[in-house]
Amino acid sequence: MLFELWKHPPPAASVFRRDGQVVVASHRLARQVLADRERFSAANALDAITPIPAASLRELARHRFRLPATLANNDTASHEWIRASFGEVFAPANVEALRPWLHGLARRTAAGVAWRLRAGETVDVDAAVSSEIPLAALARLLGLEVEAASEVKRFSRAALELFWGHPSPERQRELAEVVGPFHALLRGWAAESTGATRELREAYGEDAATAALFFLLVAGQETTSQFLTLLLHRLVEEPGLLAAAPAAVVEEGLRLLPPITSWRRVARRDTELGGLAIREGESILVWLAAAGMDEGVAECPAAMVPGQRGSRRHLAFGAGAHRCLGSQLSRLEAEVVIAELAPLLPRCEVVEAPLSEDNLSFRMPSPLLIRYR
Repeated sequence: MLFELWKHPPPAASVFRRDGQVVVASHRLARQVLADRERFSAANALDAITPIPAASLRELARHRFRLPATLANNDTASHEWIRASFGEVFAPANVEALRPWLHGLARRTAAGVAWRLRAGETVDVDAAVSSEIPLAALARLLGLEVEAASEVKRFSRAALELFWGHPSPERQRELAEVVGPFHALLRGWAAESTGATRELREAYGEDAATAALFFLLVAGQETTSQFLTLLLHRLVEEPGLLAAAPAAVVEEGLRLLPPITSWRRVARRDTELGGLAIREGESILVWLAAAGMDEGVAECPAAMVPGQRGSRRHLAFGAGAHRCLGSQLSRLEAEVVIAELAPLLPRCEVVEAPLSEDNLSFRMPSPLLIRYR
């Protein structure tokens, strides 16, 4: 498997085989795979990269852990209805209505960070900013009472490592002991939920409602959280980028620093892609990060130039029927955070840069420690 894709240089070939899978790296072909549901299925999107051993499966089963097809891995007839139902939650008007509240939250958060920096502290921006704001916004939209951001973070990181990493059997058991109980908590939330989650529970059952919450809580806040840490690190190192509008900075960040570097599909039948013959059932890795730096996507594809032509043509949110439901929310959160932290960042220096864990699809950066110069 091509783990840690952010460390790999852009490939010379647009599509090739590596480590038992077809890798698609060009923007054109990546978009084609993501949009073509006739030839390429999303059914493997949430399959564990490293097979989960029996002991860990028993631990998950003890907490009634199940992931039926609902959103990211759903290529059944139910997908359109489920997506439309949650799509109403993430409708542009609902997201935009959060803007004043988000600015207030980000302003208070920035003030807290500034106070600590002035006191001479070294601040973990990942914990103080990135982990808090996306979760609070998602919970507000979904109508969830989420108080302990650290517990949600612990669960979501464990889930990303269990399903997209390659942990040892011993580590898999440790991860299952985190994911299983939290999944049981999600089941309780689903049972008491309102809105789209309740509609899903009534239409398709408790397992489906719980699975949808599982995916939304992992992908709906963890990806934005990771992106904020990666982008804030870049802005502390290159404060000149802050001269551009926050929206332009965010788009360039999404293009060059996508938190999800790759995503998976499986071939429904024998087919061809970019001249490469593909067999039915073959796993396909869509290299989203490479697609964003493909020649022709932007004027300067390898450079971070906020506002340049083509900046928004990235695939950080995917494409087609499974395109990220929360794309507008993620953009808004990042823009607001950049705007509110902009006065602080040029005065800071990095004490410890975030390091990304060994993972197929997610960057999962470690803490970003900063202090005043």
